[in-house]
Amino acid sequence: EVCRRIREQFLPSELPVIMLTADEKGSTLIEGYNSGTSDYLTKPFKKDELLSRIKAHLHLLKINMAYEKFVPREFLHALGHESILDVKLGDQTHQEISIFFSDIRSFTKMSEGMSPKENFDFLNDYLQRVTPTIKNNNGFIDKYIGDAIMALFPKKVEDAIEAAIDTMKQIKIFNIERQEHGSPPINIGIGLHTGSCMLGIIGDKERMDVTVISDAVNLASRLEGLTKRFGCSITISDYSLSKLQDRNKYNHRFLGKIQVKGKKDIVSVFEIYDGDPDHIIDLKIKTKIDFEEGLHHYFEREFAEAIICFKKVLYKNPDAKTALFYLKRSAQYVVEGVPDNWQGVEALNTK
Repeated sequence: EVCRRIREQFLPSELPVIMLTADEKGSTLIEGYNSGTSDYLTKPFKKDELLSRIKAHLHLLKINMAYEKFVPREFLHALGHESILDVKLGDQTHQEISIFFSDIRSFTKMSEGMSPKENFDFLNDYLQRVTPTIKNNNGFIDKYIGDAIMALFPKKVEDAIEAAIDTMKQIKIFNIERQEHGSPPINIGIGLHTGSCMLGIIGDKERMDVTVISDAVNLASRLEGLTKRFGCSITISDYSLSKLQDRNKYNHRFLGKIQVKGKKDIVSVFEIYDGDPDHIIDLKIKTKIDFEEGLHHYFEREFAEAIICFKKVLYKNPDAKTALFYLKRSAQYVVEGVPDNWQGVEALNTK
């Protein structure tokens, strides 16, 4: 019974259990193994033999832990496996997942001023700061793509949002330390989307890799890219927001609509700004009504009225890059007019 309770929380590959028994009956041992026992010794046992067994299982445990640095344990669990030894080419499973994409802005330009070793040291320092926020919020890293991070959150959207907010807080601390050492601060963007995904094993018999295949992955990546255009930190799709139990728990605002190249669906994009500095959060709260009213006029083709609203936002917050973007667009359409089939989407098309 104790072993069954342990196995409700820990797999054999995570926590070995050695059974000490005075009963050598085959049926008892089989029952022990069926309950999740990793090994057994009969009583009276020799101390040296017990320590030897413990050492052997600890060695196997370390091997499993080493594999988990390359193949996340959560990925194996999603595929229904206890160990990487059970993985085979073609394994796959289907489920809805929240996808997290983050990227350092202007990293290519930054890296040009660093040696290869400095690049590696910087990336490892950065990743060690931000990746714990993902694990602490029930997520796991799918892959690193240079300075970019792709993470998965299989439980709920709130986990991905909390991880994004915590990541931005870690960036603030990281930047303070960088400035103390004379290094420039960094900025990152994070995109969040929830969708149906296939998790599985691809490759060949000699070289396999775990991956996620879905249009949702592409959209999450595109949403991250929009943070540069809008000058914000966290973007999220309307579908992800709709999955929240209480969407008013987070400070958010509507940003616009996008249509990913090659897709027919139009996606509404929102910003979550709880991870911004306190004074920026206050400014966005104070200008939210004018900003959203400006967007309403913009999509109703009332561009003169939209210009007035966005100017109000910029008067209170001169650094409001999103308001400036729509102000320029509105002024352009007042002068040049708009196409007959205009829906406001092409302004945000992510090509």
